[in-house]
Amino acid sequence: MTFARFMDLALYHPATGYYRRPQPRVGYGPDTDFFTASTSGPVFGELIAAACVDLLGSADPREFTFVEIGAEPAAAAQPGAGGGVLAGVAHPFARVRTLGAGESLDFGGNCIVFSNELFDAQPFHRFVFRRGAWRELGVAWREGNLAMVELPEPTPAPLPGSTVEGYVIDAPLAARALAGRIAAGSWSGLFVAGDYGKSWRELTEATPAGTARAYFRHTQSNDLLARPGEQDLTCHVCWDWLAAELEQHGFAPAAVESQESFFIRHAGGFIARATTEDAAHFSQRKLSLLQLLHPSHLGQKFQILSARRFT
Repeated sequence: MTFARFMDLALYHPATGYYRRPQPRVGYGPDTDFFTASTSGPVFGELIAAACVDLLGSADPREFTFVEIGAEPAAAAQPGAGGGVLAGVAHPFARVRTLGAGESLDFGGNCIVFSNELFDAQPFHRFVFRRGAWRELGVAWREGNLAMVELPEPTPAPLPGSTVEGYVIDAPLAARALAGRIAAGSWSGLFVAGDYGKSWRELTEATPAGTARAYFRHTQSNDLLARPGEQDLTCHVCWDWLAAELEQHGFAPAAVESQESFFIRHAGGFIARATTEDAAHFSQRKLSLLQLLHPSHLGQKFQILSARRFT
């Protein structure tokens, strides 16, 4: 099978998939596997809410539904304020919806569609350049173990004409298709997605070993076939592909910024108020802001793609 098919089963199989099993995944505890911006607590939701209000411009936020799409099942979302990133966060939006893995993307009207680390969790195809041609890597059962193998025919993908021997491209085709399905919906408003990714040029010229990796108990690994259903599998998204899907469906401008730049640009007022309120002491709130904004923490590791479509 293709690696994408293996990854789909490993992450999303209804009974044994990593994102379908009732187990801890996100956080700082010993039984979790990774942390993300939402681990910083409600301050991340407050930043997102403030930035979205700014991006709406003159539009009234009370006329918009905040729709969060996540890899996690919706039932796993925290209660309150509709669950998800806005749980426990005061916001001006009309309502909040949280859609999890496998749920219908059927929504319409005025919306703010938000996701955090959704696209990097989509199955991706692996290609390697060998013997003057691109070969797709798949997964097979060999002598009692899972093994990475070359497949006879590669899945169609917009790969470069040639490159150096052994160059690997982890192509997030499913992420691109998902962005297209979301953008094709009969809704208008904002699209805001936080994730880690690279341009297509970077993926084809600057990452010769690919960007795929596994996470288990806060340890990064290149053994993608170990512990199926028990470890996270991910690769960098291609921002150019996601932006192209949005623009094809009438969104503009599609802008990619570092998380640091995005929040300073669109939530600067909130940041100023939050730091002023805690100016006399180093609070957990200020620590969370530092983790989210500082370049050596999450400020540069993550990027945010935003775009608008008003009808």
